[in-house]
Amino acid sequence: MKRIQRRRGRLVKTAGVVAGCVLVLTGGGAAWAYWHLDHNIRGVDIDSALGDDRPPKRAPATPEPSATAPPVGALNILVLGSDSRSGRKNSALGGGHSEGARSDTAMVVHLAAGRSSATVVSIPRDTLVERPACPASSGGTTQAAYGAMFNSAYSVGGPVCAVKTVEKLTGVRMDHYLEIDFSGFASVVDALGGVDVTTTEDIDDDLSHLQLDAGYHHLDGKQALAFARTRHGVGDGSDLGRIKLQQQLVKALVEKVSESDLLTNPARLYKVADALTGSLTTDTGLDSLGELQALAGSLKGLSADEVKTVMMPVLPAPSDPNRVVANEPEAGKLWASLR
Repeated sequence: MKRIQRRRGRLVKTAGVVAGCVLVLTGGGAAWAYWHLDHNIRGVDIDSALGDDRPPKRAPATPEPSATAPPVGALNILVLGSDSRSGRKNSALGGGHSEGARSDTAMVVHLAAGRSSATVVSIPRDTLVERPACPASSGGTTQAAYGAMFNSAYSVGGPVCAVKTVEKLTGVRMDHYLEIDFSGFASVVDALGGVDVTTTEDIDDDLSHLQLDAGYHHLDGKQALAFARTRHGVGDGSDLGRIKLQQQLVKALVEKVSESDLLTNPARLYKVADALTGSLTTDTGLDSLGELQALAGSLKGLSADEVKTVMMPVLPAPSDPNRVVANEPEAGKLWASLR
């Protein structure tokens, strides 16, 4: 467990390295590079769209009497991995034939006050939830739904509805939103030179087009994306199995970034940063390199031993054994600890 925590701790610090290293680019191209990477990031004004119909904001942090720096309060960040399977590009990357986009990965990242600890909670996409009415991009509102698939919120209402649905489910206000596009994720993997994984069983998934024998594999971007999408070719075919594969892939990426000396290779660093920022959508509080760098900088003192990863407690849905529902009161206690 400590080894896993150390790896996840390096993930947090790696984010700071990638954000900060962009600023060390020198020469006449530095300003252009910064401008380009900064404009890669897409921002969504979630706060304005949702208004005041949300869980209350947390009280501002109070500095210690001897503090010499501004206080760093607790933060909750909804992190989504969005998966658009339409179009030629996604088809070539092993996507299905369905239209639209969906949130195949969802995590609530809780950063404690002072950044002394962090908790990462995965929410299975197959969870049945109450999806509230959400503002529609075309005007008006979407209809509320009961017993809806969790990831349907993103499909019908995009980031705004995803945030509102998570806040309805958890009772926790999301301070920020960060979305990583899976297609851009493949480019990040390729920019890093691929990742290494070891599978404990054969994987044969016709839907993700991934076939791997049990054992060690070096994956390129296309294969890594298929690995992240796979669910039917491993375990019991459920989303819970896919979450485990995605967690394994995150660890592999952390190892790859940790082993890569990006500081000594500005060209490769820029390629990775370009692919990463080009795949990001954030709320308007994080939609610039400066804001992302400030967040990453606040995490420098976070100990790897203080990063905890869990999954929202779930149990089979009474109405459908292929779906899950929050297991109460355990799930409620978990969310209460993050408020």
